Amino acid sequence: MKVAFVGLGVMGGPMARHLAAKGHSVTVYNRTTQKAQAWVAAHGGSYAGTPREASHGADIVFVCVGNDDDVRSVIHGGDGVLAGIAKGGIVVDHTTASATLARELATTCSDRGVGFIDAPVSGGQAGAENGQLSVMCGADDQEVFDRAHPVIMSYAKICKRLGNAGSGQLAKMVNQICIAGVVQGLSEGLNLAMAAGLDPDALVEVISQGAAGSWQMANRSKTMVRNEFNFGFAVEWMRKDLAICLDEAKRLGVDVPITTIVNDFYGEVLQMGGRRWDTSSLIARLRAPDDQPRES
Repeated sequence: MKVAFVGLGVMGGPMARHLAAKGHSVTVYNRTTQKAQAWVAAHGGSYAGTPREASHGADIVFVCVGNDDDVRSVIHGGDGVLAGIAKGGIVVDHTTASATLARELATTCSDRGVGFIDAPVSGGQAGAENGQLSVMCGADDQEVFDRAHPVIMSYAKICKRLGNAGSGQLAKMVNQICIAGVVQGLSEGLNLAMAAGLDPDALVEVISQGAAGSWQMANRSKTMVRNEFNFGFAVEWMRKDLAICLDEAKRLGVDVPITTIVNDFYGEVLQMGGRRWDTSSLIARLRAPDDQPRES
């Protein structure tokens, strides 16, 4: 297909690369033009100066930016995606944003004869690089999802429609709530292990094979106990995601006490200078003052 990709960050850049590798004709747009030029030099395709230009003639336009306001800025307006995409095209938003925005965009796109899918992802930078993302989708039209599905699978290990527009974003909220609780539990457990004089690597080798095992334990325990956090999914973005979760929980009247506490803990990590640290840096706030990681 002829596709456009808007937003070439640590997730979008690799995702667009997989699209090109699968033979799709890819036009990219990034707010920093030099990044788009570098992507084209490395992977082929073409770049555009505006989201509108990138979307012209595209069967599917993928968006992967920062937050609700960023999505609106590239979708709407004279230079936005909707000014360039033709009737019958599809917009797939991979940004982790609010379910309210997803429903808003679904209505706006439908009024213009354009399909819309909210499709946040999980798997982090490594998942994007390796084409192994989990993609949670919301779409009002099954046929729209069916057309986009094989293209999304260029960089996914699973892609599933979970309901109408907004369902993908709601699923991502559940995903982030689950991660937050697991990372906090892992942080407390590893901190206790080190205080007790246990070898944390040997410990994890044993308990990871039982009920305590998790992706976080398998992929983050070694770096957590060594104060290594300058990689992965940044605390500032997790805090943004958890704010969306807390807003939605309040709207639904759902109690999320652990998420509320962990969100505050991430606020403490920010105050420690951990804005760009990986989310596993929750363990840093449990350490003694003389055993803190350096600010990045």
